[in-house]
Amino acid sequence: MAAQYGNLSTRLREAGDYIADNPVSIATRSLRTLASESNLAPATFTRLAHALEYENFEELRETMRDQIGRRVSPFADRADRLQKDAADPQDSFLNRYAAATQDNIAALTAAIEPGRLEAVADKLAAARRVVLLGALGSTGIAEYTAYIANFLGDNWELGARAGSSLGATLAGLDERDAVLVITKPPFARSTIRSAIHAHEQGAYVALITDSRSCPALHAADETFIVPTDSPHFYTSYVATLFLLEAILALVAKRAGPRATERIAEVERRNRLLDEVYAR
Repeated sequence: MAAQYGNLSTRLREAGDYIADNPVSIATRSLRTLASESNLAPATFTRLAHALEYENFEELRETMRDQIGRRVSPFADRADRLQKDAADPQDSFLNRYAAATQDNIAALTAAIEPGRLEAVADKLAAARRVVLLGALGSTGIAEYTAYIANFLGDNWELGARAGSSLGATLAGLDERDAVLVITKPPFARSTIRSAIHAHEQGAYVALITDSRSCPALHAADETFIVPTDSPHFYTSYVATLFLLEAILALVAKRAGPRATERIAEVERRNRLLDEVYAR
């Protein structure tokens, strides 16, 4: 739908928005009920299904049910399904996993309107402080992002780094600052509360998640819904890393000679402190 969105009529876009915002209702309720709740004619949903190359609305509904099943089922259930997978031996898991992650990146790229990433990069590059928030499965991704960002400047910091206070990190945030949030189900309570708190303080909040049910959605100035579908038992972060690396590249582009000088200085000190292996 993201790829076709720009070609849809106003009514079909409204139906598409309703589907994206209410996946569970689409999967479980009758077409008549959906039409009544959305104030759209049943035929509008049927036309949308045809525009998205489905035979009918029921086929679109089945796709939604399948995606919801993959997203909300516990990791243990997914692992059990993975172990019982009876796929064609000629179609290896590696090939299916590669295809899924490539599809996720393609869908994400198609869904991001021109200028959105540029606008986020502008905000992050101009911010006095940038706080990165990510816990549970997103912890390592946030740490990796902070590691790369610290080459560009010392104003990027990781929220709740081991031994530090999250409250201390968020103290003093205002409209001059930005917060980059990475969170996926099951949502870490500390991340959600921190994102909302940062928003209430006036900071710019950019949110990366894979679900429109994210409790911090209302606190975000910009949101990226990243596809994570895969045959794996755990959430795929491949498309998320793709997005974060693209954002960091755009921030580096805006940093100019100052960033180049800092990167060179960081590399020099890494060698001086014998942090990196050198022949």
